[in-house]
Amino acid sequence: MASLKGMRCFYSQDFLLDLPKDHPFQMDRFEVSKNMLIGSGILRGEDIREVRAAETHILGRVHDEAYLAKIYRGQLDLKEQITLGLPVTRELYTRSATEAEATRQACYAALTDGVAAVLAGGTHHAFRNHGEASCVFNDIAIAIRDLQVQRPGIKIMVVDTDAHQGDGTNGILSEDPNVFTYSIHVGRGYLKPSVQGSMDVETVRYVEGDMYLRQLFTTLAAALDAFSPDLVIWIAGADNHSNDRFGAMHLELQDFAKRDEVLLRAFMRNRIPVTILYGSGSNREQEYTAEIHRNTIATAVKVAKETRS
Repeated sequence: MASLKGMRCFYSQDFLLDLPKDHPFQMDRFEVSKNMLIGSGILRGEDIREVRAAETHILGRVHDEAYLAKIYRGQLDLKEQITLGLPVTRELYTRSATEAEATRQACYAALTDGVAAVLAGGTHHAFRNHGEASCVFNDIAIAIRDLQVQRPGIKIMVVDTDAHQGDGTNGILSEDPNVFTYSIHVGRGYLKPSVQGSMDVETVRYVEGDMYLRQLFTTLAAALDAFSPDLVIWIAGADNHSNDRFGAMHLELQDFAKRDEVLLRAFMRNRIPVTILYGSGSNREQEYTAEIHRNTIATAVKVAKETRS
């Protein structure tokens, strides 16, 4: 475990694309949350680690060569563009490859320090040969495949508390015995059919905080009993909020606070390194999305200091 100097958080200006103001992918939340964290003194400037785009061979451990070339050249057909939900430009390739690199580096930082974060990330709807729902490259799977090359036999648990199932991650990793994918999400195939993972926990639509948290804490404890990870990659999610446009859950800020506190204490007290990814968030009041992300990182910094002392 690292000293008390700070928590490494990985970021890049390339995370930001110029999208229409009414686009459901709220790109500005990444920069706004970073500024909140620095402005409030939770992070210092030196805690923010700038990253560049991942090399092609790293992306190619997960994604088909033809798909990578399509994104790089901006050659998706109309149906593929609609499914992806983002304008296909060279900037999109750079943005997505940079986010994947940030997650890769954050995982190594977590293994050294006990905890690290990406001030973005969690693109869990990206499959091997196509992207969906604003997810281009699957940063989770890309990081895992790189870790497996560098550290054969490493056991990794993906904990996905975003409001939607990590179907792309499941589709890529479901046959891997050294990876356990846990997801708690709105059930009954909300938005689209699910892809089975190691443990899928379905909530009722518009679940409220107390019920959600009971379900989360009980089932995640069972997952950790069944699988002992060397690293957790946690896709936190901000779309569970009651005012989110797409999450279909009814959590309030105090519910997020309890979620974050309990999960992070469980990982850190048991000396399980954890990499934190933002996941989704499209709140009708945009500042709430950035605030939820900011609060998750703030809790991680606080718990890390307490458990290291």
